[in-house]
Amino acid sequence: MFLSRRNGFGPLDKAIAALVPLVLIAVGVVVYLATRPDACAGGLEKHDGQCVGVTDEAFDADDEIKGLIGAVAKENERVADAWSSPKKGRTPIPYGRIALMMPFTSDESSAMTADMIRRALAGAHAAQLRANSSGGPHYQLLMAPDGKDLDKWRPVVDDLEDLVNDRQSPLVGVMGLPSSTPETRDAMRALSKRRIATVGPVITSADMNAPYFFKTSPNNDLLADALGQYLKRNPGEEKGFLVFDSRPDDVYSRNLHRLLEKKFGEKYGLRQRSASFLGSTGPAAGIPQRFQSAAQKICVTDSDTVFFAGRDQDLPALVKRLSQEPSCDRSNPVRILKVGIGLEPTLTTPELTRMLRETKTTLVASASVAPEWEKKKSGRPAGFDGFLTYFDRLKDAYDFGDKDLDDGYAIMYHDAFTLLANAFDRSYSEANEGTREVDGTTKTPEPALTPTKDDVYNTLIDASIVDTGDATRCIGCLQGAAGTYGFEKSSDTNQWPVCKPIPVIEHPAPANRKAQPTYRSFEKTFKHPCP
Repeated sequence: MFLSRRNGFGPLDKAIAALVPLVLIAVGVVVYLATRPDACAGGLEKHDGQCVGVTDEAFDADDEIKGLIGAVAKENERVADAWSSPKKGRTPIPYGRIALMMPFTSDESSAMTADMIRRALAGAHAAQLRANSSGGPHYQLLMAPDGKDLDKWRPVVDDLEDLVNDRQSPLVGVMGLPSSTPETRDAMRALSKRRIATVGPVITSADMNAPYFFKTSPNNDLLADALGQYLKRNPGEEKGFLVFDSRPDDVYSRNLHRLLEKKFGEKYGLRQRSASFLGSTGPAAGIPQRFQSAAQKICVTDSDTVFFAGRDQDLPALVKRLSQEPSCDRSNPVRILKVGIGLEPTLTTPELTRMLRETKTTLVASASVAPEWEKKKSGRPAGFDGFLTYFDRLKDAYDFGDKDLDDGYAIMYHDAFTLLANAFDRSYSEANEGTREVDGTTKTPEPALTPTKDDVYNTLIDASIVDTGDATRCIGCLQGAAGTYGFEKSSDTNQWPVCKPIPVIEHPAPANRKAQPTYRSFEKTFKHPCP
């Protein structure tokens, strides 16, 4: 027997009506939590399993750099406190912010190795400590991880853009972008579109150009010219061979491949004698570092001059394969010519050095830095000692591995930070010089005038080499750990360093051979030698 229901809602209906909205809210919360970016330490956000963004605080990264990240965060906090709550009797110290945009994690195929990340961060932090030890504005070093493959740059650029209009502690500029890849090119262009001065410490691909993108290392074109100067003095048998990375998405290797063919292809027969390989940097596309075919061809053609258009991480595998190739005539010396920032420590291990000597092979590298600068005071750049003072202090506290300056990353990241800090210092001084007179003396106005990102860019682009008629002089140039150099507002130079020293390194160094002369970038454009 069924009971008839009265009109209206009964207790059960009311309970259901009250419960439905709660269920919908709960489902919405679950969906939001499942789809939103996960929170990471330091205010970063998780994208595809990686923490990216911009922060002045400590965050999770590779174990080898956690201590350094903590040291940077501590210095950042000290800088902020010196402005907002200075110690009793002390004047507040204004500060700017420089963002280090690069990977802070790595794996076997990532853009930077763990050692590169550690040394790059150490070089930037050494420059931060050095800048903050002197008068004038101080600096925070913002850490801006953009993914191990550099492909998470969009949220980082968005975060950086949000800092542009902060007039109290402005964003001075961005440094990093460590590898010549399509992702780096996109990030570089996005930052330039926002008129944010950006410095690439170790970028060398000659076609990595944008109006606001500065480079402290010479490009592949200039590095190859230095190799050309070396070959004029040491011609050899002129029997050449080209080994190149076939990855289509590696901007660096493709650019270097084209330049080597253009400069040396006809004289050394590179179009007739070449072999490709798949580099280890980048997404999986086959078995990397397969050098058997290249080694066989080098040996059967009796080539004495091998041009390498690839990344340093892959070169040891070529040397090892050549040492095992039975068709090689070991009585004939071979040299492998490469370009790069320095001499990667994996190229000078005792094992590889023994192989090079046994096979009469010499590595010849045109570079941005030279390992002997650390060992010999004569010939080192004028700004090297100042860098070494602060870097050595970090070495006492952290392990940077063997030959920590040989790859050049610490040196070049130091110079990139120093370049931006110097430009902000100069802009700040000019904006605040003698604008108020009190009791017959000029004083800085209160509050002080803070330079904008456009002021920083204009100062950077105006640091140039000038020809006085009797000599060349560097006006406002950077006296960096890797040399004294400036920039030109010219389509010919595209913000590549002018008069940057380019040493040529031989390993193992031939007995009784004098050091190779140091080439200077764009020196031929001046009537007189670079200063």
